[in-house]
Amino acid sequence: MLKKIVLGCFLAGMLFNMALGQSNPAPNYHDLANWAAHPWKWDPSDSVPAPLRAQHFKDSVVDVFFVHPTTFTASSDTASNARLDDAGLNERTDELSMLNQASAFNEQTRVFAPRYRQAHYRNYLLKDTTITGPAFDTAYADVKNAFLFFLENYSGGRPFIIASHSQGTMHAARLIKELIEGTNLQNRLVCAYLIGMPVPVDYFTSIPACKDSVATGCIVSWRTMKRGYEGPEYILQETQKMIVTNPLTWTLDSTYAPAKLNTGGILRRFNKVVPHVTDAQVHGNILWSEKPRFFGNIFLTAKNYHIADINFFYTNIRQNVDTRIRMFWKR
Repeated sequence: MLKKIVLGCFLAGMLFNMALGQSNPAPNYHDLANWAAHPWKWDPSDSVPAPLRAQHFKDSVVDVFFVHPTTFTASSDTASNARLDDAGLNERTDELSMLNQASAFNEQTRVFAPRYRQAHYRNYLLKDTTITGPAFDTAYADVKNAFLFFLENYSGGRPFIIASHSQGTMHAARLIKELIEGTNLQNRLVCAYLIGMPVPVDYFTSIPACKDSVATGCIVSWRTMKRGYEGPEYILQETQKMIVTNPLTWTLDSTYAPAKLNTGGILRRFNKVVPHVTDAQVHGNILWSEKPRFFGNIFLTAKNYHIADINFFYTNIRQNVDTRIRMFWKR
């Protein structure tokens, strides 16, 4: 009952905003303030956990275009899309996604991550596509424009990686399908890390799923759940086969990968790397992992590890980015 009331208020608020014609202008990507991560300024995506700094190789041979997940979750906000002048929201994006996720991709790369008018989290709970469709289209339009601006003004023909999580993966997958697949840009794609959302195995025509740790020009994807948990209802209802990569072996099969292969995760304290934090095994359309091993895990009761899709496998991702970049240049 409470959920229906909340959704009803949200829907009424969105319709009221639309009726008023409230302005929420599209971002101007000439302005560095509209980039959560950009090599021309310091931002949290430049961070490296203290134990890894001695081995960190700072270079700029490849660019990363990172699309952040939903951070627009405030229950008191009835807008369908975020405003880019929301300082509190931008800080949340920087402290959560840029620090803990985008930074995993900063080995040998320059990281670009646009701010965009992300759709509010509650759009995932609404079934009326006449409301949710425009919200997600608005968000995607910003991501697309940011990528085109990146190509025109910063890329200079360099190879690139697409990386994303959650809502960001929705937009990144669409971006690859519309602008990269079947074009000359596909030859510059080192890898796409499309994490935290389902990517059907047949979504792309000519860009395959990565079959191992050294393949390039391909897709990796996973959604992490606690071992033994089959996932929420929306996963149980899936009829398509999804790309599921094991981030400890970088293969697509269901071979069990023990926690000893996990070189380190990043949890609440960014500067502490926790080795062997969890294992991984492909299970149907999801990735199974045991309850993570860290001090205080007794308080972790969640079965859906979506929020930690990247954190659990942080150093394995960093190592894999380095490997694929090296293999791309060899090929």
